[in-house]
Amino acid sequence: MRFVVIAHRCTETNEALAAAAEAVGVAAAVLPPRDALRILEPGDVALGRLDVREGLDGIESGSVELERLTAAGVTVLNRPCALVAAHDKLLTARALRLSGLPHPHTWLIAEGMPSPAPELPLVLKPRFGSWGRDVVLCRTAADLDAALERAAFRGWFREHGALAQELVPPLGWDLRIVVAGGRIVGAARRVAAPGEWRTNVSLGGHSEPFSPPPLARSLALAAAAAVRGDLVGVDLLPTNNGYVVSELNGAVDFHSYYALDVEDVFTEAVLELLRTAHDRRALELVGA
Repeated sequence: MRFVVIAHRCTETNEALAAAAEAVGVAAAVLPPRDALRILEPGDVALGRLDVREGLDGIESGSVELERLTAAGVTVLNRPCALVAAHDKLLTARALRLSGLPHPHTWLIAEGMPSPAPELPLVLKPRFGSWGRDVVLCRTAADLDAALERAAFRGWFREHGALAQELVPPLGWDLRIVVAGGRIVGAARRVAAPGEWRTNVSLGGHSEPFSPPPLARSLALAAAAAVRGDLVGVDLLPTNNGYVVSELNGAVDFHSYYALDVEDVFTEAVLELLRTAHDRRALELVGA
């Protein structure tokens, strides 16, 4: 059996996951989708880690290859439907709403598409977004008009429109919880840079070890289940009386200090993923 991380980028997280699999005795590699399709065989395990494209206009290519691997008998974790539900923030909002989970009220704004007037203040963001790019806080109608004028020149806006999302009053930090195989394997608190309301590390923020309370843990598990993600990051915004699910990430990056009561977070994630793959294969055999 082989464990292959299917991704277009050899990030530190992708390489650490492959190294963790090797450390527990499973041959592993990080491969792009086409190479994985050529090499993998029935009984192997493939972890989909397709990310948002640099242009924020969709998901990286490889969904077709993941589907073909599944048809060929490879156990695919983070299947295309889960990756789309995690990366497409409109689908994320729908999945969370259907599951009854707290999430900011979300509107789609697109050219030629009528939509109800969103309530201010709000956050305007790409439908497929990452790294905090092109995310704008709009407190007034003038702010929103200006943000939409700028967005009109972006390829992602012409392709998918933008999301207007209810503002959860920022407290200067949020939680990122990593869920693997339906279990929490890691977490950290992300702190915004001085003068910045967004907590993204790419925007000057920093993250630090943090053990999430029971409510945050249960919300993260429920959110991952709502999109059927096998390895996802769940971002939670704190409120005065709990937490709100902000976003999910199907190609979440995390670090060694995310570990919760375990020696290595990547080993823990891989073990949970291998267990999930084993359980899924057993169910498929019973069904057959």
